[in-house]
Amino acid sequence: MSARRPTQLELLHELEPVVEENLERHLKVAKEWFPHEYIPWSEGRDFDGVLGGEAWDPSQSRISEVGQTSLVVNLLTEDNLPSYHYEIANVFGRDGAWGTWVHRWTAEEGRHGIALRDYLLATRAVDPIELERLRMAHMSGGYETAQEEDLLRSVAYVSFQELATRISHRNTGRFTQDPLCDQLLARISTDENLHMVFYRNLLEAAFKIAPSQTMRAVTEVVRGFEMPGSTIENFGRKAMQIALAGIYDLRIHHDDVLNPVLRAWKIWDVEGLDADGEAAREELAALMAKTDKSASRFEDKREMLRARMEQQDKPADPLPPRVRMELPKDAAEAAGVEPTA
Repeated sequence: MSARRPTQLELLHELEPVVEENLERHLKVAKEWFPHEYIPWSEGRDFDGVLGGEAWDPSQSRISEVGQTSLVVNLLTEDNLPSYHYEIANVFGRDGAWGTWVHRWTAEEGRHGIALRDYLLATRAVDPIELERLRMAHMSGGYETAQEEDLLRSVAYVSFQELATRISHRNTGRFTQDPLCDQLLARISTDENLHMVFYRNLLEAAFKIAPSQTMRAVTEVVRGFEMPGSTIENFGRKAMQIALAGIYDLRIHHDDVLNPVLRAWKIWDVEGLDADGEAAREELAALMAKTDKSASRFEDKREMLRARMEQQDKPADPLPPRVRMELPKDAAEAAGVEPTA
């Protein structure tokens, strides 16, 4: 007979001490920072319209087309924060340590959209009218989690998603070849890393309380994973541009997002699984193998495309070798992860 599985309310109660412990840890290592300090305000000037300034022109941007695309996708993803707050508050609640974390996380995430938009407008990196129209369209659609208010699936999802966002921001900053943008996105990435560690630790504790339920949750999330920005207008085309550039692609998703988190959970060594838990782990192994194979196929096709473009001497955005994420050593150590060289 399989062991009784705890309910959602029981899981919330049993995990609350872990939330308290990790919240305290987070508040100790999270460094205060101010978005306005990262913006080159001296580059700003009035736009046309009400103030009669200078209209935006593509020649004013020092960022490549694919760099602009990635920056806009990252910003629009951050813009839907009100919907994200609503979703996690519904799952985690607004009381006790859970509620304190929800509000703290929201406050920290709120800085990201503020800083990114200020940078883009001050430097005239993108068309401000198109950006605002995209924001209105994206936020009007809101965001609804696919986790159906399931605690374990929600925590599993954000464990992967926060790391994916950290890498997307970090690699975008490096790709722009703008030191100011790189510096800002490195700072934002440090926040995302700390958020990832919080959720990763929480799910690690869940494996000890409900191993089979947690294993099933992880498998389902890996199977259907989508970034929260997937509802952005023309997201598929934008995501392909970003992948072709090596900013965020399936290989990065497999090697730098899924694998490190699964390894941290010691997923292949989890004990106490029932029949469904073991089946979920087998499914997960198959999913990882399939993702690895698909990533290799994509890499081969991308190399063929690069070779063809070089032969045609076709001007285009640079398609560099895969960009590796780098996290400042002090931030990595504070977050409990190994810094990359």
